[in-house]
Amino acid sequence: MSQDLIPAAGYAVIGGSGTFSINFPEDLGLQEIEVINDKLTFATPFGESPTFKLFTCGNKRVLTCKMHGWRAGCSRGDASRQLFWVLQQAGVKKIIVDGGVGSINHLLKPRDILIPSDYLDFSMRKDVGLGGSFLLSMRQPVCPQIARTLFTTAERLHKTGKVFDRGIYAVTDGRHFESPAEVQMLARLGADMVGQSMCPEVYLAREIGACYGRIDIVVNYAEGIVADWEHRELADIFYNESKTIASIVIETLKQLDESDACGCPELRYNTLLRDDH
Repeated sequence: MSQDLIPAAGYAVIGGSGTFSINFPEDLGLQEIEVINDKLTFATPFGESPTFKLFTCGNKRVLTCKMHGWRAGCSRGDASRQLFWVLQQAGVKKIIVDGGVGSINHLLKPRDILIPSDYLDFSMRKDVGLGGSFLLSMRQPVCPQIARTLFTTAERLHKTGKVFDRGIYAVTDGRHFESPAEVQMLARLGADMVGQSMCPEVYLAREIGACYGRIDIVVNYAEGIVADWEHRELADIFYNESKTIASIVIETLKQLDESDACGCPELRYNTLLRDDH
């Protein structure tokens, strides 16, 4: 097990299927990006962490990890705990996540981009936490500053689809796709898209007092919506849109600051359930 010391970093990028096919951030070839270390693993209370990369973006220090830390031999719940424990120890305050989703809303087409504004949690990972004794308010699950910056940057850089500044993300466990009946249920409940990663990440970000925002590209129609998805088109989006998503993430990072005027850190309260009351 690695004994690497966790470096200080104010920002984090959690890579998902939106950037999975490239070596992020090196493949963008940007002069302002410098990779400090790309093989960092850490001992955590929940097992050995996934591999992290530390890079600088201008004067910002950024930790990044591929595919949400999910990997063979480790449950997704434990992977999330390991990942966010490391981010907590590093002092991360702003988190950007990318992913790929299935379209439930009939107005959404493959290659469209959404900036989720809320979620419906149908995962089985609701009890995933780091052990902190906090009461977490989820009235503002996504940081408005990060979401606004992602949206305006995506509008400028994304040329192969539309960009939407809000949407409800339904979270399921996978790894299979949902059935047509499940998709219809989610549609009736108000979901615009379906994916597997926003929860428990949004809870864990709130637990460590960090702002959370994400960008998702539509990679297919959900089952029973508009048309059956094709593996060829799915692969084409995975491999040919990654640099665009990565560029949006980096350009957003450049514009963010460490201000907490968004109010996200104030939505973490001390618990009222204490033995000494």
